[in-house]
Amino acid sequence: MTPAALAQTHAAAFTQTRPWSESEFTDLLKQRGMILCGDAKSFILGRIIGDEAEVLTVATHPNHQRQGYARAQLVQFISQARTQNVESVFLEVSENNGAAKSLYYKQGFHKFGHRPQYYYTADGGKIGADILRLEI
Repeated sequence: MTPAALAQTHAAAFTQTRPWSESEFTDLLKQRGMILCGDAKSFILGRIIGDEAEVLTVATHPNHQRQGYARAQLVQFISQARTQNVESVFLEVSENNGAAKSLYYKQGFHKFGHRPQYYYTADGGKIGADILRLEI
């Protein structure tokens, strides 16, 4: 997937918070240890550092939500992380994103922290993020 396609899907999926730009995706994809799973319908971008993996973003185009794409990408991401001797995966998720948190909990993640006022909302406000972790 090109950085432009990633940015388009991200913009469609992230209407409550600021979506990432094409240049941000370009810069991230150049970094060492990056894992990208998915396609224009749904993708996960994350990185491996040592024995940990961090999910940086998960985006599913609204036309394809609730069809199992994000779950499939998450399973693929975890599988790839395992092959690289990762012991745990962590991520931040908006405290009010019940659908995403349900997905993560069903895959075995658990909450182990909270970041108050972590994300900027589209209207300039802030919202907290729950920190989730999965031991693999």
